[in-house]
Amino acid sequence: MELHTVWFVLIAVLWTGYFFLEGFDFGVGVLTKLLARDRVEKRVLINTIGPVWDGNEVWLLTAGGATFAAFPDWYATLFSGFYLPFLVILFCLIVRGVAFEYRAKRPEHRWQHNWEQAIFWCSLIPAALWGVAFGNIVRGVEIDASKEYVGSLFDLFNPYALLGGLVTLTLFTFHGAVFTALKTVGDIRARARKLAWRLGLLTAVVALAFLTWTQTSRGDGTSLVAMGVAVVALVGAVGAIKAGREGWSFALSGVTIAAAVAMLFLTLFPDVMPSSLNPDWSLTVTNAASSPYTLTIMTWCAAIATPVVLLYQGWTYWVFRKRIGTQHIAKTH
Repeated sequence: MELHTVWFVLIAVLWTGYFFLEGFDFGVGVLTKLLARDRVEKRVLINTIGPVWDGNEVWLLTAGGATFAAFPDWYATLFSGFYLPFLVILFCLIVRGVAFEYRAKRPEHRWQHNWEQAIFWCSLIPAALWGVAFGNIVRGVEIDASKEYVGSLFDLFNPYALLGGLVTLTLFTFHGAVFTALKTVGDIRARARKLAWRLGLLTAVVALAFLTWTQTSRGDGTSLVAMGVAVVALVGAVGAIKAGREGWSFALSGVTIAAAVAMLFLTLFPDVMPSSLNPDWSLTVTNAASSPYTLTIMTWCAAIATPVVLLYQGWTYWVFRKRIGTQHIAKTH
């Protein structure tokens, strides 16, 4: 396998890790309004992701950095063409991080309420916009012969991309509800189970529609297999949460995310960003890649650093593995 193909696969893996980990982060943020009944329960939800949310975002930085180094033309066209949506996502991630840290700094109701609103909206908006962005990448956008995006902002909000945004929003919220049921005790755990089951049914409907549309427009045999895995895993995740098996449900929802991302990248290959104006103007793994020397150096660096990062992040999740509930929140809060 050539190095540019290896890095295409590695970037797909990085996005899979980001959506799997940050996906339940976004879901929990949305649930602060959908599930929590009072400020104490909101604190419980925030505490479930408090030790890990910032580490989860490292996957985004790594995916972006790897794209910049391995496929500079892809990075340039993607980030210039999707500049405003990505700027909104970046703004939300910054505000969301500040909200996690600042919410409990003062006891006033308005202070905490405003930061809670920021957590909700700055979780919901990126969860939807990531689906819109990847929907456009798969569908193809207006790229000219100079590898530049020549479309408008409104071209990005087409029906296929909007359906992709709805899929990521519902899937991440379902993923977050399952994670909440896995990490909490008491009444909030029971309500998270019930809400997760309902969200799972909704997610299954919109995800099946989006994946079927993707398969019929760009898919082949391998992407069909990935689609089948995603659908079966999602059905299994919904059934497991209905049966009260949060661990199995969380694992299967993770498989759903991984298989769905794999399907999208399989439908792309060998393109990295198709042109809707002329297929010959599409960015591919060959014409958008860096030099073999650059890819070789990157491969050695990744081989050394990646195991260390995985071990450290795995250790973090092990340390903070216990469930929490409202009884663990200090009354002075």
